[in-house]
Amino acid sequence: MDFEHQLIHNLGFPPTPDQAKAANALSRFVYSLNSQVGMILKGYAGTGKTSLIGALVKTLDQNKMKSALLAPTGRAAKVLAGHSGKDAMTIHKKIYFQTRVKGKMEYRLGKNLHKNTLFIVDEASMIASENSLEFSESRDLLDDLFRFTYNGFNCKLLFIGDTAQLPPVGSAFSPALDKQFLEGSYGIPFGSIQLKTVVRQGEDSGILYNATKLRVQMLQDDFQLALECNHNDAIAIDGYTLQDELESSINREGEENVIVICRSNKRANLFNQNIRHRILYREEEVAAGDLLMVLKNNYFWMDPQSKISFIANGDALEVLRIKRTEKLYGFYFADVTAKFVDYPDEPEFECKIILDAIMSDKASLSWEQQNELFGAIEEDYMEIKDKRKRMAKIMKSPYFNALQVKFAYSVTCHKSQGGQWPIVFIDQGFLPPDGIDYEYMRWLYTAITRAKDKVYFVNFNPEFIV
Repeated sequence: MDFEHQLIHNLGFPPTPDQAKAANALSRFVYSLNSQVGMILKGYAGTGKTSLIGALVKTLDQNKMKSALLAPTGRAAKVLAGHSGKDAMTIHKKIYFQTRVKGKMEYRLGKNLHKNTLFIVDEASMIASENSLEFSESRDLLDDLFRFTYNGFNCKLLFIGDTAQLPPVGSAFSPALDKQFLEGSYGIPFGSIQLKTVVRQGEDSGILYNATKLRVQMLQDDFQLALECNHNDAIAIDGYTLQDELESSINREGEENVIVICRSNKRANLFNQNIRHRILYREEEVAAGDLLMVLKNNYFWMDPQSKISFIANGDALEVLRIKRTEKLYGFYFADVTAKFVDYPDEPEFECKIILDAIMSDKASLSWEQQNELFGAIEEDYMEIKDKRKRMAKIMKSPYFNALQVKFAYSVTCHKSQGGQWPIVFIDQGFLPPDGIDYEYMRWLYTAITRAKDKVYFVNFNPEFIV
């Protein structure tokens, strides 16, 4: 059996014409003698993209061909690993390594030691091409991923994603899924495959019905929102029944399997506080058992030589123990023992978290707050006259390097991207009369497609429900 037929066989069901065409294109791509090529596989929700990835990985393994599975976030990597049956990791953890430069820890692009390897990158709609401020030194993730991959011997990239989802923050489009952009930027020819036919099992799926309807409306510039909620897995609720539904979902599924998606950090903060106080009965600022989401990359608390060499923006943590809380330098801190939610085999670790970020209405500490903390810590080292040596001391301060986190029970849609949860609650939030536009429908499509089993539309205008 040749690779193409083996790939179709591994799907486990008759392919749609789209999938058959994709299987042919992927087979030709895999066997291309030219390593300086790439491929984009685009597919909307329910078009069988996930099944095709799983079948491709299995077929590569059966033919003793190498693959490396990557995703932009830890949660997305966990989802990819679950679908493919093979370990996956974040792009950051794969391509960067930590080194000390002039007394300061920096991340540098590593050397690709792989040979004859297909790098499969899922949730590629999230990958930014402009310089990222997540590193202390500015880096372009897409550019670095290209340099890393194609500097390896006979290695190439397959980007997978959904162009109907939200693009990277601050971008109008998803560069990693744009053939013209990639070829123009990197001079490497890219094939592009599009899956359009919805094949996901369960014609009664309200999740899939509403996501598909929104996507079609976006293509037609039709912004009349009409969510169908007469399905068992798509339900409209108001604020009066919200707490009961949230509480029963958390008790049944576990708090890590339920998420509330909001349009703003301010709304997410309100939901997080209500869930902690009224459902989990946690009154402390942070407590053992709390789920946290990391807001900024942090390189201070992990051993650079360990498998997880740094804590990444978007990583989910569970607090195991609180050692102490304190107020210092005008800020509140807690020393905690934590573990990674999406990397269950990794050992627990100790770190300091800054509590001020948790309740901030900003995505993380403001520049003014970070500057204030820096200045307060610097006062402790003013006896060091050499500015460079004083700076090195500040950079080694556990307070300056405290993890910035928020509670992970409710997040903005961008923070949820790449992840999936059995139960998703979507908060409509404030909408002006002309608030239903392309961007809102794209936001809602992305939020709906985070749900695996059930989606609740919370406090949506009754005019939007049919």
